Amino acid sequence: MKEMNRQKMMALVAHDNMKHDLAEWVDWNCEKLSKHRIVCTGTTGKIVEETLLNHSASHHYEQPALDITRLKSGPLGGDQQLGALIADERISALIFFWDPMSAQPHDVDVKALLRLATLYNVPTAVNRSTADFLISSPLFEEEDYTPVVKDYTDYIQRSLK
Repeated sequence: MKEMNRQKMMALVAHDNMKHDLAEWVDWNCEKLSKHRIVCTGTTGKIVEETLLNHSASHHYEQPALDITRLKSGPLGGDQQLGALIADERISALIFFWDPMSAQPHDVDVKALLRLATLYNVPTAVNRSTADFLISSPLFEEEDYTPVVKDYTDYIQRSLK
């Protein structure tokens, strides 16, 4: 089991109708998030970067730089790329602003991503309130916090027989 570092790798994902909400949340929390690495699915990352750039320019001040890695767009494999990072225990937290009012064409990918986050006990926020609670938790800044992940050795052994 990997211990969380003080610098986290945060995964940011949002459905189309929620991308601007997530970008606004990142902008609002830029100071706190600047201490961590950010990985986003492609379009979400692009909108986050554009929002930060536009906000900084319109308010005539420098925001803290964010270390953002953009993966592929969710429907083009970005959800699976994030899932692989979760399975490799590289993601410390998942912020996923999902749209409960719209059907998603790649819903199976989204469910797989959320399943992996649950399987590997990754703290997951699905809306602005839970994202606020997650990054406001004293545990968020802890470097010696170790999430408990169930040991699936028995399951694996059974599957191999």
